[in-house]
Amino acid sequence: MMARFAFKASDDFALALSRLSIESEEVAKKAIYGAAEIVANRIKQNLQGVLSNEATGELIASFGVTPITRDNKGNWNTKIGFDGYDSHGVANQLKARVIESGSSTKKKKPFVRPAVNATKKQAQAKMDEIIDEEFKKLMG
Repeated sequence: MMARFAFKASDDFALALSRLSIESEEVAKKAIYGAAEIVANRIKQNLQGVLSNEATGELIASFGVTPITRDNKGNWNTKIGFDGYDSHGVANQLKARVIESGSSTKKKKPFVRPAVNATKKQAQAKMDEIIDEEFKKLMG
């Protein structure tokens, strides 16, 4: 014996679902940027806490969020990190890595991993909130 299920959607519901599929890319991007902003702000805050008073601000200025892209598996992604070089020609990514992980001459001062760990649940909640809001707008 097999179970049978039938669902008759109203025209309004079908239209709302259609809008949702069309707008899903923008909804995903809004949600990812919302979460990335939370994590990025904490990383920047932590970085300011570990830098010395003599820091020029170049490293913080090079910090940002990349545009969102879609990978070959259909997942939406963005990266948070450092770009460019400082006034001495040193890659900002390298400087950040040395601060985060240390080197043979410098003690590590983690600022990225603690920020990610501290904001993970908050970032996930922000994505859920944005998706719910956008869904309600589209289905409304």
